[in-house]
Amino acid sequence: MKTMNTPLTPSVSRRSFILGSGGLALGLSFGLTQTELALAQAPGAGGFAPNSWINIGLDGVVTLMSPASEMGQGTMTAMPMLLAEEMDLDWSQVRVVQSPSDPKRFGNPRFGGGMTTGASRTVQGYYEPLRLAGAQARLVMVNAAAQAMGVPAGELRTEASRVIHSGGRSMSYADIAKVATVPAELPKVDKSMLKPMAQFRLIGKDIPRVDVPSKSSGQALYGIDQRLPGMLWASVLRAPVQGETPESVDDSAARAVAGVKNVVRLPYGVAVVADSFYTAKVARDKLKVVWSQKSKARVQYTDQMRVEYTKRAEDLNDKGVAFIAHGDAAKQLAGATRTFSATYTSEMVSHICLEPMNCTARVDGDKIEVWAPAQSASFVTGTVAGAAGFKPENIKVNITLLGGGFGRRVEADYSADAALVAKAMPGTPIQVIWTREDDIVHDKYRPMTGQHLVAGVDAQGKLVGLLHRVVSEGIYSRVVPPAFKAAGGKDAPVMEGTEITYDIPDHSVQFMIEERGIQAGFWRAVGPGYTKFAIETLIDEVARGVKADPLAYRMDLLKKHPRGQAVLKAVADMSQWGKAKLPKGHALGLAFSDAWNTYCGMVVQVSIANGRPKVHKVWTAVDCGHALQPQNIQAQIEGSVIFGLSAALHEHMDFRAGEPQQTNLNKYQVLRANETPEVMVKVMPTDNHPGGIGEVGLPPLAPAIANAIATLNGKRLRALPFPMV
Repeated sequence: MKTMNTPLTPSVSRRSFILGSGGLALGLSFGLTQTELALAQAPGAGGFAPNSWINIGLDGVVTLMSPASEMGQGTMTAMPMLLAEEMDLDWSQVRVVQSPSDPKRFGNPRFGGGMTTGASRTVQGYYEPLRLAGAQARLVMVNAAAQAMGVPAGELRTEASRVIHSGGRSMSYADIAKVATVPAELPKVDKSMLKPMAQFRLIGKDIPRVDVPSKSSGQALYGIDQRLPGMLWASVLRAPVQGETPESVDDSAARAVAGVKNVVRLPYGVAVVADSFYTAKVARDKLKVVWSQKSKARVQYTDQMRVEYTKRAEDLNDKGVAFIAHGDAAKQLAGATRTFSATYTSEMVSHICLEPMNCTARVDGDKIEVWAPAQSASFVTGTVAGAAGFKPENIKVNITLLGGGFGRRVEADYSADAALVAKAMPGTPIQVIWTREDDIVHDKYRPMTGQHLVAGVDAQGKLVGLLHRVVSEGIYSRVVPPAFKAAGGKDAPVMEGTEITYDIPDHSVQFMIEERGIQAGFWRAVGPGYTKFAIETLIDEVARGVKADPLAYRMDLLKKHPRGQAVLKAVADMSQWGKAKLPKGHALGLAFSDAWNTYCGMVVQVSIANGRPKVHKVWTAVDCGHALQPQNIQAQIEGSVIFGLSAALHEHMDFRAGEPQQTNLNKYQVLRANETPEVMVKVMPTDNHPGGIGEVGLPPLAPAIANAIATLNGKRLRALPFPMV
């Protein structure tokens, strides 16, 4: 595998399009030399493109498109691997480039064809389409080789970028590319033609990630590294309370700062444009703005909101929207031998991406080109079109490397900044950068929730009914109102994780939306981050309440789901559940997650230090079906455990009269290095369609900790972040 070309370079000449033969392949490529660029742009000299995803160079190097945003999760390796697997490519001769932002060719089926990366849907969505594309390309090469050799295609096989005849003759893909022509109609392929798991040569192997070398050497370039001739920088002043707008602006002091080029009034703020970001920020601080006083958020106080959310969750007369309605949970609960009920809360939390929000844009006439470290090219296009009035077909979006996403960069408000300022200064490239304070204060937070659960058991202690009620600000209701309305008011990301594989036939889930004016958004493991906390701690409480071992109780609930049972058994073995000799004051806690079609069992070893949970070890067993890159899966689990532990122990946003009280990392605490536990991960590949993995390690963490604390002192923790114990 060749090192991935640097995905973004300062030089315009090093960013170009490669046109494949027949015009079928159009791939955005970075890092080409002038000679390579000239060759790539010469008609007929760009190699052979059996379909839109693949270009076979005459030198044997195969260029593969990666359609998803790379934010550290390894998609730049995983997506091309799927193509290479079915095409039988020599991975050492593969080069990966970011695909163009073209949803018609490169959209994710799990996002309705949009080019969005998030919600653990990248591998799930692209898995079959990319393998089919690889299989199709392989057939094109085989048929072309058959014609060149003068033999039946049925006598040919493929291996390591070669087509081999049963008689021993062979042709490399590069040789075939020199003589092949794209068929008038590409061969038809279907799922039955894909390799079985036993024949995988790449899937399941720990191939080094293509994005790591440049990141390790410091050569990787992100959106904030974008440079264009004549570029200026902008810093945007927003209102202290979300939803307010500028009513009057005195920019005389800002304009007097040397280096300031312009002050641009935006519908929601004021942008200062200067010859450096530092100058723009200094001048921005001199703006005098009178803001409107109409925002709904102005009356919101976090402590008051939490009380009101809790009260509403516990008010069973408020039915809200029926999100899940299996059987008759109310009847089962009324007739249960015993019921268990509890109310849980979780706080708003920020994303804290390492790379600040930023975007670069340049307007030429009625066209605009955008460079954005974004999770969704489709959202960038929609945001730029909506905010600045450009036609979608006149918007060109370049997705760069992302310095952290975690759901924040699904939304593209920072691209609206760049588009509006660039529109006000046509012909001048504008880069907008948010400060850390801008990012925290104007984030789209994981929503605050109040949850109330009631579980009923029969005389044998078996669960017979479960009621789960969730009060929360909406996400879809704000981001995609038509889809939210069409779904009958069911906010899917908020409620994710309430679906369960446990055998509880009478199951009711209700959603009560709140609209407080503080914007909620996607956050790593959005819904399952708090819904599994509530479910798994209550399940544990029920198990203990009926004198059952929590592991055995869950195994019984999963008796129809052997994959779920397998991960629980595996993690029990790893942690020596029920057998381990623990230090005094230590206890184990267990939890299970089935979110994103992946099964994950987790055990944590916890003690209490200075009234706070201290996590020493985390064991995890995970079955995500076909495990594309086991070491990368392990890394994703480790990362989400750390991410989730930070939120479980520390993170929260507080509001007073709508104003956030945490404005930077000196007030918003995240996990410290000395709080990091040892994490052991067992990846359990099975012959199933891949599930999600990027968020899987987060949901079971908090309930596992809470369950361990209950074992230690009998106290049930029902709030995130955890209170003093």
